[in-house]
Amino acid sequence: MIRYREALVSDIPQIMIVRLSVKENVLSDPSLVTQKDNEEYITVRGKGWIAEINNTIVGFAIADLKEHSIWALFVSPENEGKGIGKTLHSLILNWYFNSTKENVWLTTAAFTRAEKFYKSSGWIETKREQKQPSLTTLPDYTEIKLEMSYDRWHKNKPT
Repeated sequence: MIRYREALVSDIPQIMIVRLSVKENVLSDPSLVTQKDNEEYITVRGKGWIAEINNTIVGFAIADLKEHSIWALFVSPENEGKGIGKTLHSLILNWYFNSTKENVWLTTAAFTRAEKFYKSSGWIETKREQKQPSLTTLPDYTEIKLEMSYDRWHKNKPT
């Protein structure tokens, strides 16, 4: 059985295991996202939710009210296709739009399942750019920025 709840600071080690296990939108340098970063996002800047099966975190989502973004939404590869991402997406956007009516944005790699998921969920692409290889990114890839408005979310959100 999948259980959903708000993320706690004590969840961060398992959150990082999920984040580092994904096959798309991979961190090229895991040291770029620290324990302290995660803690700030779930306690100061916004809030997070986790999905767990048998007390093991299998997915998480974190929203940032300060920058009006979805900072993270990831599901472990072995738990994809179970509706976990959709549920976390709904939880995080419901909380976000209950907190503010500001548009929310996120970025993801183009030509991925994540891009298809967000667009099918009502997100609108606002920018697309080719990223060059660097110390902080994977080799050459295209990144897209997507936005969701309060009105579009409330018109299209799952019931």
